[in-house]
Amino acid sequence: MIETNRPAAAPAEDEPDLLRDQFRQLLRYRRLLGAGIGIGLLGGVYLGVSTADTYVATADVVLRAPTDDPFNPSLAPDKAINIGSERQVALSSSIANEAAKKLGVSASGFAALRSGLQVTNPPQTMVLRFTYTASSPKEAAKRANAMTEAYLLKRQEALDVTRDKMVKGYQDQRDPVAKNLDELVKQINSMPAGPARDAAYSSKTDLQSKVNTLNSNIAKLQALDMTPGRVTSAATPPPAPDGPGLPMSLALGAAVGLALGLLAAWVRLVFDPAPRSEGDVARALRAPVLGYLPRDRTGGGPLLAAGEADPRLAEEYRSVAFRLAYDSRFADRRRLLVVAPRGSSETAAAVAVNLGASFAETGKDVLLIEADLRTPVLASQLPTDAGGRPRWSQQPGAPAATGRHADSEWPDGRQLVVDAGESGSFDLIPGERARNVPRALTSARATRLISEADSPNSTVVVLAPPVLSYADALALVDRVDGVLVVCDPRAVHRSDLTRIRELISGAGGTVLGAVLHAPLPGEKRGRGKGGKGAAPAAAPAPSPRTPQPLTRETAEPEQHIPGDGTDTVALRTVRMGRR
Repeated sequence: MIETNRPAAAPAEDEPDLLRDQFRQLLRYRRLLGAGIGIGLLGGVYLGVSTADTYVATADVVLRAPTDDPFNPSLAPDKAINIGSERQVALSSSIANEAAKKLGVSASGFAALRSGLQVTNPPQTMVLRFTYTASSPKEAAKRANAMTEAYLLKRQEALDVTRDKMVKGYQDQRDPVAKNLDELVKQINSMPAGPARDAAYSSKTDLQSKVNTLNSNIAKLQALDMTPGRVTSAATPPPAPDGPGLPMSLALGAAVGLALGLLAAWVRLVFDPAPRSEGDVARALRAPVLGYLPRDRTGGGPLLAAGEADPRLAEEYRSVAFRLAYDSRFADRRRLLVVAPRGSSETAAAVAVNLGASFAETGKDVLLIEADLRTPVLASQLPTDAGGRPRWSQQPGAPAATGRHADSEWPDGRQLVVDAGESGSFDLIPGERARNVPRALTSARATRLISEADSPNSTVVVLAPPVLSYADALALVDRVDGVLVVCDPRAVHRSDLTRIRELISGAGGTVLGAVLHAPLPGEKRGRGKGGKGAAPAAAPAPSPRTPQPLTRETAEPEQHIPGDGTDTVALRTVRMGRR
């Protein structure tokens, strides 16, 4: 036995298709992309203008440590010099003060003088690179050289001060020893030969050794080469301003802005609950997208698309009907339920009517049932004539229905014929406002009405209210062979589509596919007509032939008052199993 109420599997998509789909979704956020590119271009203009009159001059200085033998390979300069500390010294205020004296910069311009200097150290070198930025090339070169000379001068002074302190320290140690040595020599000259003279000579030898050692240390310090370093590359006026230029700045700004726009669009896409592609709808419903209705150029015309100014709409309906006709789950009994998620059912009604016309065009006997008993409108919007085949709703022995409906409950036996022009004609069971909608939809007459599709070459299309607004559609799910969801992908959430699929599957039905459409005229983008959370449209005033509800004041003693607590509602049991 073939199981027809099995949910459709999610369409398989490979990774390149998903990437292309996501990229197309990002391109939908044109405002974010345009805003990102605009911000990037503004930043590029600012960069190009701000660096148009900026000149950079560079001078390099090689540092060296004091040494008595500059050709000794055993001396490592990086061990004697801390290049990081020297870089901080070069950026200090003392160097800037010395350069300001040489340049004649006043105290008010001292901060600007320091702010234009940058000192860097190329890796694995003992080089300090002085980079100065100014508004003119000559000023940049002049200040860079002045900073370099001030640094070398200060470093020379620091080295000389250090050597002088060390020399003075050795001299302070030598002078008392030399004085004692002179006194001891005088004593030795006046002493007679003997053991005392020999002891004095021994003391003289020790003192002379200390003096010689201190003199040797002083001589070494005085012989050191105290050159702090040398300028290997003096600063020269730069021939062109620093910066990429206005054209390159605009190109860089556009690239960075595009990246920012794509990032913002991706973040917006991640947190966007609405499906932005046919793939999202198919994955949420686990059913294919059978068609995407083009935007109606007529601005919302008659429900029947055949013969209208835009032939694309009629062809799209024919394409959807063709795909349904070759679906094995629908081709056996040909019962189709058309619903919208929530909000307005205007487009769902148009889809149901045009699918009926498309099936009639193929030679099938089509019966369109308007099961929307809350706001029925098809009878007043379609070109109809009274039909002559109301057998499905007559009770045994009851008189045939006339132009006015004979019964007070829907379906009342009235059947109309819709003239679809070149497509032919099909029958319409118009909806009527009922006192108890669930009881009318689950009645035996409604069941016999839907079973008309069991006849050879017959097709039944049922139009129901939005499935998330009312439970009317779920009451009809187990009597049809498939459900067609009609929605605007920008006005419904992915969670809503998933909930629709779960509700239909739980009621024993199958989602055959979806038909997507653009927002209706007058609707705001991103929400349905009247908003997602808006209350359903107000019901029209009851017609004179619509029975008025009974109340306790107007009811006769033997009449039943609906909703007074004495009536019961039949619960339909759904058989669970594999779907």
